[in-house]
Amino acid sequence: MAQILIVDDSSTVRDEVTTFLKNAGLDVISAVDGKDGLVKLKSDPGIRLVVADVNMPNMDGLTMVEKIRGELGNSKVNLIMLTTESSPNMKERGKAAGVKGWIVKPFKGAAVLETFKKLVA
Repeated sequence: MAQILIVDDSSTVRDEVTTFLKNAGLDVISAVDGKDGLVKLKSDPGIRLVVADVNMPNMDGLTMVEKIRGELGNSKVNLIMLTTESSPNMKERGKAAGVKGWIVKPFKGAAVLETFKKLVA
């Protein structure tokens, strides 16, 4: 059972974040878009943290987190956005959906590692 789910349509970003977190001793799985992320979250009750991009095909990250809280009724998983988007409107939408943090790419693993560890503890 994974503790962290990385959801990003960019294989480069997915691989970079997943590799960094695995090298830090964390249990990580990944998904290619919001739809895939929902499927993986439903099938793995061990996921404690979802780190998602905003702009993805099939289902964007904000819609995915709204569905996690709404349709799935999952209020326990921690949600972080990792994106190039910094629009105040998007951040407000994320906050309303229960997003705990907003990280603007590029991913700087060392800066967030301790926070991620706390969110999966």
